[in-house]
Amino acid sequence: MKTKTFPKATLEKIQKERMLGIRVGTNSEHKIIGIWVVTVNGRVFVRSWTRKPRSWWRTFLEDPNGTIYVAGSKRGIKVRAKQVKDNALNDLVTKAYKEKYNKPGDLHYVAEKSPRETTTELVVI
Repeated sequence: MKTKTFPKATLEKIQKERMLGIRVGTNSEHKIIGIWVVTVNGRVFVRSWTRKPRSWWRTFLEDPNGTIYVAGSKRGIKVRAKQVKDNALNDLVTKAYKEKYNKPGDLHYVAEKSPRETTTELVVI
């Protein structure tokens, strides 16, 4: 069975936009929130700045299914969250964050508050 991938146009929009709309889990109690997102080698990655019990990242640990909304689209894309453990890939994700989110107000979050252990790949389901 072939793995689904994001269409090229969708990846370009994800990389261009500063925010990605996301609803985590299959439980409808979670609302759509905006999070930072990067692409690396045609793959989509997100990180959480917090690891609080009710954060989107913690919810994904319990239920890895969710929906993303790209560039203001009302039509969602179903995704599955996969935690990234590979150090080399994590280095590439860090580099992508530093390149994309490079405004003075961003740097604090990219350099200091971006916990590598929350690096999550979003894959199309």
